[in-house]
Amino acid sequence: MCIRDRLHIKYVESEKIAKFIIKWKLLVSKYDLYFLYPPLTIVYTSPPMSEKMLKFVEIGQQNPPKRDKNSRKEDFNEIYSEFIKGKANEQSSRCSQCGVPFCQVHCPLSNNIPDWLKLTAEGRHEEAYQLSQSTNNMPEVCGRICPQDRLCEGNCVIEQSGHGTVTIGSIEKYITETAWENGWVKPIKVINEINQSIGIIGAGPAGLACGEELRKKGYQVTIYDRYDRSGGLLIYGIPNFKLEKHVVERRIKLLKEGGIQFVNNFEVGKDATLKELNEKHDAILIATGVYKAREVNLPGNDLSNIFPAMEFLTASNKKGLGDKVELFDDGTLNAKDKDVVVIGGGDTAMDCVRTSIRQDAKSVKCLYRRDKVNMPGSAREVANAEEEGVEFVWLSSPKKFKGTNKVESLLVDKIELGDPDESGRRKPIIKENSEFEIKADLVIKALGFDPEELPKLFQEERLQVTKWGTIKADFDTMETNIPGVFAAGDIVRGASLVVWAIKDGRDAALSISNYLQLKQKQKVA
Repeated sequence: MCIRDRLHIKYVESEKIAKFIIKWKLLVSKYDLYFLYPPLTIVYTSPPMSEKMLKFVEIGQQNPPKRDKNSRKEDFNEIYSEFIKGKANEQSSRCSQCGVPFCQVHCPLSNNIPDWLKLTAEGRHEEAYQLSQSTNNMPEVCGRICPQDRLCEGNCVIEQSGHGTVTIGSIEKYITETAWENGWVKPIKVINEINQSIGIIGAGPAGLACGEELRKKGYQVTIYDRYDRSGGLLIYGIPNFKLEKHVVERRIKLLKEGGIQFVNNFEVGKDATLKELNEKHDAILIATGVYKAREVNLPGNDLSNIFPAMEFLTASNKKGLGDKVELFDDGTLNAKDKDVVVIGGGDTAMDCVRTSIRQDAKSVKCLYRRDKVNMPGSAREVANAEEEGVEFVWLSSPKKFKGTNKVESLLVDKIELGDPDESGRRKPIIKENSEFEIKADLVIKALGFDPEELPKLFQEERLQVTKWGTIKADFDTMETNIPGVFAAGDIVRGASLVVWAIKDGRDAALSISNYLQLKQKQKVA
């Protein structure tokens, strides 16, 4: 007879109790004392996983309450409420704990989604947060703005079986906000400072993620940005109703408390060249993103009241932050009482139309050359825009801007979809003699973004770029052709998602660390 026959441990909720039992078991075994003890069984203190999880058959999908469509149009506050504790736990319990977690596979960050869903279902919210943030530098941001319907939730197994996806994004937001409220989110605490510095150009998601990971390792990190606030697209590109700015500001504050230095209103090429920065630091990361608006070269393009999306959104966000914005105050970049037409079908276009609604536009139309099924933006955002009163003009393409000095209307062609092109999407074909006219006082072009001419801008002609203007960097190391200069995020991959930028920033941090370690070894030798 051995101790295993007398001590039966089926389930113990407390880790402390489990450790005590293990120590006791080893002690009894070591000194052959099992005969002194009667058989002992540790019973369940809470239901096993089979009872705690896999509730998708019994419990239907539920999202946090969404504000009434009429009331939410009156302000720029976030439209979704947060889960209450019981609902977050309940919805987490719907997870099927798949052997192959497709939600995790389709997350750019490979977040341990099934594991922190299980911890949430068990009420272990601090542990859930710790697991969530171990792979994601900004879970509170991703929980709000990631297109989950195209990533994790869109690939949820129970969604494919018709039970409705687990509401992953809302739960991620809940556990992170719970962590902030309870003081579980701590600034970086460096034990061993390393006397090597990294200069990061760009305070967007890629730069912030990279800076945080390098600071955790003990490196000296300085983040440069040309804007007056850090956060990049998170601050000036995304409206408050998707991401309230205090969420970004508290994250920046936390990074500052962890020892990261921020230098704002700093333009590389003007305040210092790339070469000068590279000489100042042991390594450089370029994470500027892509901000140059794609143009639509049509007759009448030079008329006034036609603006790129980022200019319109930045003005609105700055006004929301309390800044004086002259072009907004004089009505130029304000949609109030105007017939607004937005050209484009991505997430930026959705931001523009929904911002226009909140600025009390007379009418808001969105022109897109394909149909609703082939729209590149989040289906959830399209649905929100439709609820709020945006009119979508599908299968339409602008042909001409009309007006005397300022735009007064658009001449538009009707479109039909042909065979798929090289991208796999059905090619838009203009219908002959199908043109019609749409009234417009304000036109916003949301056609995507291209990189700026960084070699010229940074006064560093050696910096190699691709034929698309993105920085040419080694696929594995993320190092450019200039030794010690790395690149990450949209400036390498082209305009993409925030979650991909965070992923690239984390990968860049690892490559930079490896580079600096090798550099230090060579210096010592």
